[in-house]
Amino acid sequence: MDDKEFIEFIEKQIALEKEIVEISNKSVEDVKNILVKELIRGIAMDSKKHELLLTALSGMIKGPTPLIEEENYDKIKATIEKHIELEAKAIDTYKEILTTYEKEDRIRFVVSEIHKDEVRHHTFLKRLLKALIEKETLTEDLLEDWMFKYAPFHGSPGG
Repeated sequence: MDDKEFIEFIEKQIALEKEIVEISNKSVEDVKNILVKELIRGIAMDSKKHELLLTALSGMIKGPTPLIEEENYDKIKATIEKHIELEAKAIDTYKEILTTYEKEDRIRFVVSEIHKDEVRHHTFLKRLLKALIEKETLTEDLLEDWMFKYAPFHGSPGG
């Protein structure tokens, strides 16, 4: 599958995810059972997340993604680090709840899903932070260094 075909596939998947969100939310508008209602709405939110991830993937395939500007880098890095810290606390909390309520199937059913999500988020954020740290940010020094090294006339007449 070439990039064009893959982008077409992604666009179809985005439409599918949007449809899932719409029908899921509509299906529970009048549902009184809070557990059923919120679980289905939660699945709809996952579909919305899938839509966003597919949109990002499509953008990445269509062209180069811009570097993160220096003024945004520190803020994004700090936010991800804080998020990782909070996710770790959440993982511990939900693990404790699962231990405390080991015989309560209804509670474990919901809490175990949350716990799995938190573990997945934590792992994803750590990978994202690693990628962010390893990737160069667009800084003035980097631009000046790049211009000095790769300017077309560097070291020649007119350069």
